Order: sequence, then C-alpha cells, then structure tokens
Amino acid sequence: MKHTTIFKMNPLPAAVLLTVLTSSSVMAANVDVSDIIQARRARPVKAMVISMFAPESEPWVKQLKLNQEIRVPGLSPDYPVVRCNRNDVCNVVTGMGYANAAATMTALIYSGKFDLRKTYFLVAGIAGIDPAQGTLGSAAWTRYLVDYGIAWEIDTREMPAGWEYGYFGIATKGPGEKPKPDYRTEVFQLNERLLQKAISLSRNVQLDDSNEAKTFRANYAYAPANQPPAVIQCDTASSGTWFAGKSLGKRARDWVKLMTDDKGTYCTTQQEDNATYEALKRGSAAGRLDIERVAVLRTGADFDRPYAGQTDRDGLLNYGEQGGFVPAVNNLYKVGGPLINDIVGNWKRWENGVPK
Repeated sequence: MKHTTIFKMNPLPAAVLLTVLTSSSVMAANVDVSDIIQARRARPVKAMVISMFAPESEPWVKQLKLNQEIRVPGLSPDYPVVRCNRNDVCNVVTGMGYANAAATMTALIYSGKFDLRKTYFLVAGIAGIDPAQGTLGSAAWTRYLVDYGIAWEIDTREMPAGWEYGYFGIATKGPGEKPKPDYRTEVFQLNERLLQKAISLSRNVQLDDSNEAKTFRANYAYAPANQPPAVIQCDTASSGTWFAGKSLGKRARDWVKLMTDDKGTYCTTQQEDNATYEALKRGSAAGRLDIERVAVLRTGADFDRPYAGQTDRDGLLNYGEQGGFVPAVNNLYKVGGPLINDIVGNWKRWENGVPK
C-alpha cells in the first residue's frame, strides 16, 4: 500500500506572535501583521510544478516521492490536494482549460498554506506541436506565451477574398494588423535567464519515444517532424478551442509572429498557460511570489496539422493514434526534472534569484 503523509500546520508560538505584534520595525514599515503571521505558519516551497491533469502529474509524484498531501480550499474538485516532499518540492494540478487554471492558481496563491515568495514555478504539460518546429515527444521551453483566442472572427465562408483565415485582431481591419493589448494578457515574455538555465540543464537529456510515434512521424516528408524528439526552444499559443489543420495552424504561426513583433516562433498549442501566468502575475503584484521565477515547458503529444494526403478532420479526430502521448508525458519529468533538481540541490545559489 502506498504510504501517504498528511502535512499538518503547527500553530504559531505565543512568544513569536507577541514579538510580531509588538515589533516597532513592523509598525514603522506599515506591514499587515496578518500577512506576517500567515507567512510564519505557511509551508516553504522551493519549487512548484504545475500540471493540468493527472497523467502530467504522475511522473513527478513518482520520481520525486511527493507523498505529503495538503488540502487547499478552492482547488479543482478533481484535484483537491497539493502534493509535496521533504525537499520542499510540490505539485498542483489545476484542471484543464482557462477557467480551471486561473481558479486553481488563485486559490493556491492566496490560501495562506504556502510561502511562495522564493518559489520557482514550472508549468509542465503536453501540447499539440507544429511539425515545422518539432515532433512527437519533443520538449519545448517557452519564451513567449501568446493568447490565440483573443480575437475577432468571421465565418470563413464570408471572409473577404485573399484572407487565409477568419481570425483577426480586435479593433483592427484584418489579419496582419497588430491589435492594441487592451486585455493585458495577450502576450507574456518569460525570464530569459531562467529560460537559458533550463535549456542548458536539459539539452543533452535522452528523451523517451515510442514505436507508434516513430511509425506515425514517418508520414511527414520533412524535418523535424520525421526526426526523433529533441529539446527545443520555441513559443506557445493558448486557446480554449482545441484547433487543428493547415489553415488554423498557419494562423497560429502568423499570430505569434505578429504579437511578439517577429521575435517569437510558434510551436506548441495548449489551453491554460496565459491564464496560469496572469494569476501568478497578480500574485507577484500582491507580494505573494516572484513572477521572474516562472518557466514553461510543453511537450508534443500530437501534431497540430496533418501530413500530406491526410485530412484536417482525420488528423484531429484520430490524434490519439499518433503515439505521442506516452513519450510526451514521460518527457515532462525527463526535461523539467534537471531544472527542479538543480534548484533544490543548489538552493543557496538559487534562493535569491536565478544564478548567473
């Protein structure tokens, strides 16, 4: 039987409470005493891995022995606990999609159960992947998070001649015109130093593959789609709609280029990351965490567009037959693990910020 430890919070000693309440430095700094008391009670966390559903979480729980369970009000009813280990590494499962991601992360940040002020966050999940940038099982570290869904749309049967798709920026006149970032969540850029550390620690990892994936990727006549999986750097598009096909895939490429001023390169698509990041960003603004300590890793579970001769419909409906799911899930820990283990194993170097 699997052994599970329930982590219990210790009450704040009266002497400490008295010291906090009467500290002249606290009063002078106009600090909320309740925040200090809460921080004293909270469990310190060095690294928090963010998964979206159970299969993404399982390799972390197994490999890192995350056997402490902390129940947090407001988490997904499907995933009501955060799992941690004695090395202060934890894993939260948000549930899939924007609403679940934002609600879970908000509940976690403001629960008072965790001290997240020095925590490194790793979003680690599977994704669709552009065959021009990667393949089944490839692991992509992200620089830009771009929201694919904040847009105007008209029916493709009614769009003007010469348009390649019916999506375009809100309050613009057509595709190719960059909209104003009125939502403030359209695009985010992650900490470059942390990104480069993550790449350097994982670039030589031997990735998992499957016979099914090898067979399926051979249908593509070009690299890197038909090559073995690799650790790569390219960017991700978030969308509540699970899109697929040549036209919508091209729109993702174009949109990421447009929204990043030609600096980003689209390669993965998923349903949570801009929502997750926005919740973390607000938590950072509230002094609960440091937004410069966020990394995003996405692994290719299926191609976002078909091979020559395959229809868009077939590519989408039969995505599970591509053979990428298992290696993509396994490669989350294989590629993300070196970063987490380096943070924990060399905490004095990482504690006050990403080391040079």
